Amino acid sequence: MNKRLGDILKFIVFLGIGIFFIYWFLLKLEPEEKAAIWQSFLSARWGWVCVVMVASLASHFFRALRWKLLFKPLEHNPSINKTFGAVMVMYLANLAFPRLGEVMRCAMLRTSEKIPLEKSLGTVVTERIIDMMMFIVIVLIGFLLMFSSVKDFIYDALSQKFSSLPTLAGIAAAGVIMLVLLFVAYKIFHEKLLKFSLYQKLIKLITGCVDGVKSILHLGPKATLLFLLYSIIIYFLYIAGGWIILEAFADTAHLGFQTAFVIYLFGSVGMMISQGGLGAYPVLVWQALALYGISESTGLACGWLLWGSQQAIVLVVGLAYLVFFSLLKKREK
Repeated sequence: MNKRLGDILKFIVFLGIGIFFIYWFLLKLEPEEKAAIWQSFLSARWGWVCVVMVASLASHFFRALRWKLLFKPLEHNPSINKTFGAVMVMYLANLAFPRLGEVMRCAMLRTSEKIPLEKSLGTVVTERIIDMMMFIVIVLIGFLLMFSSVKDFIYDALSQKFSSLPTLAGIAAAGVIMLVLLFVAYKIFHEKLLKFSLYQKLIKLITGCVDGVKSILHLGPKATLLFLLYSIIIYFLYIAGGWIILEAFADTAHLGFQTAFVIYLFGSVGMMISQGGLGAYPVLVWQALALYGISESTGLACGWLLWGSQQAIVLVVGLAYLVFFSLLKKREK
């Protein structure tokens, strides 16, 4: 009961944040700015929006292929149709309640493929560990790509508040010193910290992450390579969606894959802070494009089209598969 109440509260909070973003930006826009955003929608090349939908659907399909590989050591071989359907139901459920989809997709395979729920959940944990690692790599690559664009922006903003700022070499040196101090502190206080439950949970989390990564090696050489290849394709398609949507507007068509990296990073933050990215995602995509001198009207139109096209695919295909699994369950009964 408490867990369900917590999920409902999370849903209300995240949905509320999304609605607040929409209300706040609509409130601050002048009538001519709203008209400019609407004009940007009308002038968009909608064929490219359809291509974004295809790329989004393809990323979900490769996620299903990757997930299917993890069942091989468990001696289960679910069909790609049902695995893909379970993934789409997951995204649909996550629009309602954060993380509900993870349980839902496992429940779909339990019903349709007779795979025990605990085994499916184990594969989901492994997937999430890999996703976290992939995201960290993309963040590092994205930071390197946009460093020259963001460096001056950050320094200008900080210079207005502080009379002097450390040099890049000074920041790097401070970072190295901090890492050394943390390592020394770990060596000295590790045994004492083990008495605290929070520290024990942290160690278990790190150990679980390492074990999850090691479990991929049990797939066999070919399947392991396929798993890594699918992971790269999934995140390439995520970023490619932002690259493609740039072609939909004359003002952004000249921007390249580097900008798409930045769009993905900013958009990911939007997906984290509001329910399904509602409101926050388009605004943060606009902020990303603002780094490249793109106007507010075009940036917001680009963000809304990118977000809306991805969610439209989830709603249509996810609902279709939800009906499919419901009919399948009824027929088996």
